[in-house]
Amino acid sequence: MTIINMQSMRYINILDKISRVKTRKCFVYNNILFFAVEGKQVSRAIGTSASNIKKIQDQIGKKVKIISEPRDSRDITRFIENIVFPIRFKSLEIKDNAALITAGSNQNKAALIGRNKRRLEELAKIVNDFFNLDLKII
Repeated sequence: MTIINMQSMRYINILDKISRVKTRKCFVYNNILFFAVEGKQVSRAIGTSASNIKKIQDQIGKKVKIISEPRDSRDITRFIENIVFPIRFKSLEIKDNAALITAGSNQNKAALIGRNKRRLEELAKIVNDFFNLDLKII
């Protein structure tokens, strides 16, 4: 799966220390640090009135989001929607070992791709790490 570097380990340990929720999955998308935790642990990780998120953000100096980790490839649409929110896309389909996102409007497509294709590259790496699929935005 994902190669965990020292920085990621530090972030994961901070989440564990503050919320008592364990995960091995964290990644950065659009300058936001995401933790993917087991579905039933999401509210515990977030904390009452998002208190845990606020503590983590104060400690590391980055915006933090906690989302449910995908159980299998059927969760891919919900997982990607959570990552790119508030950007919406029309549909997602799996075809020829690739996740094809139909963006809908040109504005959504541009937002999903990002300046210098940075968001596209970040999201493509996440999709590859979690689902072993290539990513295409059309």
